[in-house]
Amino acid sequence: MSSDVNQPKQFTEQASMIQSQMVTVEIEGKPFQVPAGITLMKAMWYAGKDVVRGAGCLGGFCGACAAYYRTKDDPKVKTCLACSKAVEDGMSFSFMPAFPARKAIYNIQSLKDPKQDLFELYPEAPLCRNCNACTEACPQKINVREGVWKAVFGDFQAVSDMFMDCVMCGMCTPVCIADIAPNLVAVYASRAQGAHFTDKPEGLGQRIQDISNGKYQQDWKRILQLSDEDLQKTSAAIL
Repeated sequence: MSSDVNQPKQFTEQASMIQSQMVTVEIEGKPFQVPAGITLMKAMWYAGKDVVRGAGCLGGFCGACAAYYRTKDDPKVKTCLACSKAVEDGMSFSFMPAFPARKAIYNIQSLKDPKQDLFELYPEAPLCRNCNACTEACPQKINVREGVWKAVFGDFQAVSDMFMDCVMCGMCTPVCIADIAPNLVAVYASRAQGAHFTDKPEGLGQRIQDISNGKYQQDWKRILQLSDEDLQKTSAAIL
């Protein structure tokens, strides 16, 4: 009899506990209740959103899930990767739509003067207004504005180093008042640095030639025929 009396109280306590673990967020303008502490991406799924474009590695590396968000009582809209940012009560967020940035087409190996070619491929690059909006938008905390200027002045090595953590989310592009796509400029500078201004590792050319000539073809055939167990033993022996 006592268990029957206590049962409603127990259910009430459990319901209260579940309710306290939920937060209210606004997704694409509509309110939803979602579990506290989950990421924006998981909140989308929990709310029944069919996330197709924007679901990538879910580890903060691919940059596919670029999102805008605003927290409660803060008018400032900020940027993040939806797979890496946790929801907060009163938060409002949405995915960044695909932005039609112009991507230059080039053959990196055939460039004669890569540092000057930058101005033909991305003539808008030197038009940077120093507004710093690109840096503010970067979820990776890269000094994007400085990187653009280093590219303009031909310091491709510095650009390559600075943008090592760039995930190509593209959030720096729609905020640029000079219509620059800083991430694409940085990719160009990094590729040019590697192809034209960086010494190749000793023996790399010979190894590539050996592979092209089929020197290791028999070794590959042998490896592909190994069972999982034999492959594990072979790997352990090499290590």
